[in-house]
Amino acid sequence: MNLFARPTLYRHFHRMAWLATLFTASTIMFGSFVRLSDAGLSCPDWPTCYGRVTWPQTSGEANAHAASKIRPLETHKAWREQVHRFLAGALGVEVLILALLAARRRRLGIARIVTAALLVALSIPLYMSGRHDWAVMVAIAGQAILLLAALRWSNIDLARAAVLTLAVVIFQALLGMWTVTLLLKPVVVMGHLLGGMLMFGLLVWMAWRATHLPITLADAGRLKWVVRLGLLLLVLQIALGGWVSANYAALACGGGTWSADNFPRCVSQWWPPHDFREGFTLWRGIGVDYEGGVLDGASRIAIQMAHRLMAVVAGLYLLWLSWRLSRSPGMRGWAAALALLVLTQVTLGVLNVKLALPLAVAVMHNGGAVALLFVLVSLLARLRTPE
Repeated sequence: MNLFARPTLYRHFHRMAWLATLFTASTIMFGSFVRLSDAGLSCPDWPTCYGRVTWPQTSGEANAHAASKIRPLETHKAWREQVHRFLAGALGVEVLILALLAARRRRLGIARIVTAALLVALSIPLYMSGRHDWAVMVAIAGQAILLLAALRWSNIDLARAAVLTLAVVIFQALLGMWTVTLLLKPVVVMGHLLGGMLMFGLLVWMAWRATHLPITLADAGRLKWVVRLGLLLLVLQIALGGWVSANYAALACGGGTWSADNFPRCVSQWWPPHDFREGFTLWRGIGVDYEGGVLDGASRIAIQMAHRLMAVVAGLYLLWLSWRLSRSPGMRGWAAALALLVLTQVTLGVLNVKLALPLAVAVMHNGGAVALLFVLVSLLARLRTPE
């Protein structure tokens, strides 16, 4: 089976895939804006906001709902959280349409996807009515239908990738709910970030495959392996960045000064006192409010130092990969883009520390990770050896 043969798809499938890709990137960026502006818990209930589809405009409106006893209304933050939920919902509809189009020629393909979608939709009112166990079981049943279909189907028509992307979207919705109900538990926040990046990567891959613009190189097979390793290092660095953010460790080494005390050194030391064991404890039980962070200084320093060390490893490897790409015919543009993005990302990371995490710079740092992911996944989707 030729995996690079052009699949038989709905004629506008590639355009819809690119639209969903752009929408996913925008949703990730807006989500980082919500997270970094401390608005993640501004709507204490889910999926409504103080019982409203939108958000309350006054404290009196919010006080009429039980959620006001959990957290008082902050209107300037509540709209951010609820708009992010709207964006995520719209993205889910886009991915659902892509899955239906990709699987329409599969036996019972549409029926399976519609059934799974209806089960997941049913789990929402079950959850809102307090029947949480039933809601979880119904949602799991919907996910199981999608995953079993993905295992049975090939990917020649992108059906497997589209159904997997839909499953990721649904799991992202669950992670979004748990982010609120588990009070910003770091492992959930980090998982939510990684889920968004996985969804973006799958959509980029699908969009290129549907567009069918392969890059033919004699050494494409070998080159794809070094790109895969770069992608692995990038994902590890993104996960560490999510862990830094979820544990409020971005300024653990100090910030807001242009001296060397906070970068490249940390609290005026090259290897300050740290606690990796506490810093990387993934689960701390239920009921802890993690807003603002709960770790001590040594634990946050360990997280920050791990992020910096991994940045060195990933950055050097990706710069080497850029040089490697530049030696292949027709790849200088990709090589230049990769090198520029790596240097920009490093600069934004340093500015985050030096300027004490300004919101615009921090959001752009998330955007830099999205852009790097786009380049590496695009190369994996397009590179091929001559037939």
